[in-house]
Amino acid sequence: METKRLNIGFDAKRIVSNATGLGSYGRTLINDLAKLSDHQLRLYAPTPGRDDLRLQVEEHPNLSFVYPRLLFNNRLWQKLRGSWWRSHGVVSDLKRDGIHIYHGLSGELPTGLRKAGICGIVTIHDLIFLRHPEFYNPVDVFLYRRKFQQTLKEAERIIAISECTKRDILAFGEFPEDRIDIIYQRCRTRFCMREPEQKLQEVNAQYDLPARYILNVGTIEVRKNVGLVVKALRHLPDDLHLVVLGRPTQYKETVLREAADSGVTHRLHFLHGIPNEDLPSIYQLAECFVYPSRYEGFGIPIIEAIQSGLPVVAATGSCLEEAGGPDSLYVSPDDAEGMAEAVVCAIKEREERVARSREYVRRFENSNVARQMLEEYQRYSTY
Repeated sequence: METKRLNIGFDAKRIVSNATGLGSYGRTLINDLAKLSDHQLRLYAPTPGRDDLRLQVEEHPNLSFVYPRLLFNNRLWQKLRGSWWRSHGVVSDLKRDGIHIYHGLSGELPTGLRKAGICGIVTIHDLIFLRHPEFYNPVDVFLYRRKFQQTLKEAERIIAISECTKRDILAFGEFPEDRIDIIYQRCRTRFCMREPEQKLQEVNAQYDLPARYILNVGTIEVRKNVGLVVKALRHLPDDLHLVVLGRPTQYKETVLREAADSGVTHRLHFLHGIPNEDLPSIYQLAECFVYPSRYEGFGIPIIEAIQSGLPVVAATGSCLEEAGGPDSLYVSPDDAEGMAEAVVCAIKEREERVARSREYVRRFENSNVARQMLEEYQRYSTY
């Protein structure tokens, strides 16, 4: 049966402003959608953002960016107007452009969408600010909660990126379960390819990596809980080090104090600002991947580690079992000795655990998120 050509709008703020995470999710989805369909795709962004990120969105005849009509030179006014436009004013532009569906790619929908007769679909990645408000500024929690409740009023349909996120939506919001669908993030397969030996040696020398190490990747913040692994080091062989790769916050100083208290400072190594082309080698040179985060909406680094041939030890309590599958190991986020025991077991049983885990994560690799989204748009369009 022939399907109608739709005009679909997207909240593109993160697409043009975030290098990883939400931005990567949006850019990947839009590029895939543009190739798969002839629907008109319009990306609504409060500013043009960063050139390097915006240019990652491939040119297609059915794809265009839309910005507020007035862009101020003054940065403060631009930010204030952009924020208001994204949450309120954009609706008039959506009506002007004949948009049938508006997709909030990062957990938000503008006020007035339903009243304007536009179908609202929103992707919610996590509700950590509600599940663990202690990790956030109280003012931010208040604002995020208000945005979440407003989004529920405007949404016809919610896309959750994991079972864990769906459970949290049902726990913290009054929204019909039969209007929530789970569509996992697409995970690329670049980490599956073994890096050339020369590249591995170059990366090893460039970053002065230890001969043996376990790896953690992610922002160095309280919620990510890498201090647990630091405490576990004293229960692990003396020649086994910990390499932590990610953007630092004040929590890094806490981790350094924990390392000093445990007498393992010489076994702790931080890497910041690593280019993407070096990341696969750093994964592949490790012996085990550790992800002790207290809460996540999903766990992309776990999948990258498994693709790289690493056994995984992660924390219980959120979605990490969902990401890593039954052959990764999981411990309490407060159990340092349990973390150490699991790391030893994972390294010892590496070959068989990785083989089974690789089979498990194939469900996330190049999954056709775009086609599933197109089915959502076609089914729930209102025009």
